[in-house]
Amino acid sequence: MPEIVVDCPSKVHLVAGPTISAVAFCPYPPLLLPEIAAGTAIETQSLRFACAAAVDRLVSAAPGGLLVIGADGPPVMARDFAPGGATAGGGRRPLPLLIAAWLLRGRAGSPTYVAVGADARPTSAWPIATEPVGLLVMGDGSARRSLKGPGYLHERAEPFDNGVVAALAAGSVDGLADLDLDLAAELLVGGAATWVAAAQLLRDRRWRGEILYTDAPFGVMYTVAFWTPV
Repeated sequence: MPEIVVDCPSKVHLVAGPTISAVAFCPYPPLLLPEIAAGTAIETQSLRFACAAAVDRLVSAAPGGLLVIGADGPPVMARDFAPGGATAGGGRRPLPLLIAAWLLRGRAGSPTYVAVGADARPTSAWPIATEPVGLLVMGDGSARRSLKGPGYLHERAEPFDNGVVAALAAGSVDGLADLDLDLAAELLVGGAATWVAAAQLLRDRRWRGEILYTDAPFGVMYTVAFWTPV
């Protein structure tokens, strides 16, 4: 089992974690849910298909089960933000984990969900696994990619996101582990702490990365990627 730390945004703290067999990286916009995507179906269709493909591949590559990690936050239920929201499933969880539950519905039996704080610490212990598990990492890029983005345009948003995409494409654990969490907070990057935490779980292997989708259709950067061991 790998060991990770995170004493502060730039340090690591020894914590045992499960061995990972494959990794899927997905964003968590509520627009993935068809009930919310009404009127933006064309813009979200490719993203939804890419997420579904990544999750299907992850389930196939992870007979030992799934670990899902995403940013901590106020717990919500699907009905809080979508008509007929019971389709999202998963009970009350932070939004990234709730969207993950929707992506996994009907695909995986009993995933383990772990929320990650802004300092990249998991809010609960990593699960103990007797065999390798698949890892689903939920994270958005910057929400400051355009004048119409939730955080307005920031000149450093695109370079930051490009660095994340390059790391995901290259299967670079160091590229994710070295993300600047202070800058990420300024750029409203929803996945930075989760990516840093994931990198610590993945340090014991080398990875081959593949990008399935990357775009910022609503001023927020969304990237879907899949990693397999080298």
